[in-house]
Amino acid sequence: MMFEKKVGIDLGTSTTLLFLPKKGIVLKEPSVVAVSLVEKKVLAVGHGAKEMIGKTPEEIKIYRPLKDGVIADFVVTQAMIKYFLRKVLGKINFFRPYLVIGIPVGATSTERRALIEAGKLAGAKEVFLVKEPILAALGAGIPIESCSGNLICDIGGGTTEVAVISLGGIVTAKSIRVAGDEMDLAILDYVKKKYNLAIGEQTAEEIKIKIGSAIFEKEKTEMEVKGRDLVLGVPRTIKLSSFEVTEAIFDVLQEILQTIKSVLRSTPPELAADIYEKGIVLSGGGSMLKNLPQLIKNEIGVSATLAPDPQECAAKGTGVILEALDLYKKVLLTK
Repeated sequence: MMFEKKVGIDLGTSTTLLFLPKKGIVLKEPSVVAVSLVEKKVLAVGHGAKEMIGKTPEEIKIYRPLKDGVIADFVVTQAMIKYFLRKVLGKINFFRPYLVIGIPVGATSTERRALIEAGKLAGAKEVFLVKEPILAALGAGIPIESCSGNLICDIGGGTTEVAVISLGGIVTAKSIRVAGDEMDLAILDYVKKKYNLAIGEQTAEEIKIKIGSAIFEKEKTEMEVKGRDLVLGVPRTIKLSSFEVTEAIFDVLQEILQTIKSVLRSTPPELAADIYEKGIVLSGGGSMLKNLPQLIKNEIGVSATLAPDPQECAAKGTGVILEALDLYKKVLLTK
């Protein structure tokens, strides 16, 4: 048993993280793959492939193989997992690793099977799937085994998962395919409609990170944004304010708030009382939007706190499970 290799994977729509026991998070790269259509081979994965977005000739295609947290392109996902595993483990030899991978609550059985299959083809001995909110809660340090209720809201790139957890299991949960990426697209659309300016997804993400806010702040901050004029076809620069970004992402945030409300509505009264007392825990890269806890408090009336290192919660959660894989095998994991 000594030579068993175990790897935890948080396979995200926008970022993939790998966790090794005793080492922690060893890899954090964009879930992007660049493929040469002529030679039918992978040219770059992760950071290298993300740099190419929006700059490639026709014969190179950029894939984001996961859509909404589940596999959209099987072959490319498998190639990506294999590449990342090789990067952290070296060549997979005799001892094939056990993988623990997070999966959205709303994933169908077909999507679950595809993920197990992709993991095995990438070189895993066995693949265990764990629901994302459980991983996020474990990584955020929530005592999921206790008999009181905890509400976790995990906002990633492709999905938002809201779940009430008690006694080690999910009592009620809802997963929507609206999250960080949708905010980026909303910003992109807003700039296109208001300024007739085409900007790339990476620029939109940068705007969200730098001046985005979930609520209108007292002070307005501005940022210069470069793009292509849709009428004249020439490069142009505009000034975008934080107020405009808040306006642009309003609808996306409303959908996330509605999801939290609907989960609270279907929560048993005793657990709901616990949640009102303890508040909501936010995790995932998308939850790092400025003032999001404040918006939740204003709209729902329950306090919200950001987990430490929100983007790493699910990956750290796989670590908790890997440390005690034999114990968790029986309880949590669906083969």
